[in-house]
Order: sequence, then C-alpha cells, then structure tokens
Amino acid sequence: NLLTSQLYADTLELYRHVLNIVSAAIIAVLTHHWAKEDCFEQARTKLDGNGLAQSMAPGFVSRQTLLALDDPNQITSIVVWETNEIYDKWKSSPQREKAMANAGLLWS
Repeated sequence: NLLTSQLYADTLELYRHVLNIVSAAIIAVLTHHWAKEDCFEQARTKLDGNGLAQSMAPGFVSRQTLLALDDPNQITSIVVWETNEIYDKWKSSPQREKAMANAGLLWS
C-alpha cells in the first residue's frame, strides 16, 4: 500500500541520514569534572567558555554538558569530534589553552 511504502522510504532516508552523522562523528570524549565546593559557578562558566571555543574549531561536531543529580559539584561533558587527530589538535591548540587558563584552580 502507498502509505506503507512512503513510511518505509521515509524511515530508510532517516537511517541513511543518521548513518552519515554517526560515520562523521567517530570520537566522543566523556570528561568528568569535580568543582571545588566554592567554585562551582566559576567552573561551569569556564567549561561553557571552553565549549564555545570548541564549537568554533574545525572538526567539532557537538557538545553536551550534564550536571549530576547526586553530586552538586560534578560537571560532565560529552564532546564529539570528527576524528581523533582533530581532537588531538584541539587539545594542543592555543584556543584551548586560552579557554582553560587557570582551570586547575577550580577542580577538587
């Protein structure tokens, strides 16, 4: 029937789209941070600034920030990059160094 055929075609197109995204995003970096008790807001601002800098870097795909429900000082980020090589370039970039300057003072 026509409706079933169209639904199948739409679903197939969606799967192709998802596969293209997944194949482009081959590295996801999960990082847990624990802010010092009196530095949570500063730490969150620092990580948000780092995320903004990441979003302008070549090969950046996406970034999510998660806050733990059972630990008010934990901030987790998941960042997706096109390749591991691109991520390695980001880690040693002047933009990352600037975005994360003095961040070590904020972590417990």
